[in-house]
Amino acid sequence: MSSPRLPGERREIRISDADRERVAERLNRAMAEGRISVEELQDRLRTVYAARFSSDVHPVLADLPGDPLNLSVDVLATPVGPPTVLRGGVGGLRRRGDWVVPPRLRVQSSIGSVLLDFCDAQLPMPVVEVELELGAGSARLLVPEGATADVDGLVSAYGSVRSKVPARAVHGRPHFRVYGRTAAGSVTVRSRYAFAGRSF
Repeated sequence: MSSPRLPGERREIRISDADRERVAERLNRAMAEGRISVEELQDRLRTVYAARFSSDVHPVLADLPGDPLNLSVDVLATPVGPPTVLRGGVGGLRRRGDWVVPPRLRVQSSIGSVLLDFCDAQLPMPVVEVELELGAGSARLLVPEGATADVDGLVSAYGSVRSKVPARAVHGRPHFRVYGRTAAGSVTVRSRYAFAGRSF
């Protein structure tokens, strides 16, 4: 039987399968870099796949440089539930102004350009997952000042992926996980000031 939580004590955050896979990917990279042995990798992976809380996985990364997985408390609070699907046509897709951002977005566009402006939007959750399924069209994500974005999960066949904001999450600030695929279009993530004087 677990001990009751004391007043003011921070609640443990349960991690998801996606979080475990992110940690496992980092450990595999560490082995490829020669930082850990095959045996160490296997031992650490057993710990990762048995983990229930964010605190369970921190020890397996403690002796690796930096915090490449952005494993802060907020980031490990992975959004759950089905994504809200936004589909763009030839004319493109735009979301801007005062709109409520769901915790998970799936954006599908084969030709038209995509603009997602989060600066004046309502962000109920500290972490927003944006899955992009793009063809030839480009996508621009405009995030609030101080926000961070992890674009490592985004794969581009012939296009480009650029982020002008920090990747590492900062407690108390919005964090965006951007992943998915783009065939030929470019994807850019920037803050408001970087778009000054430009229209889309």
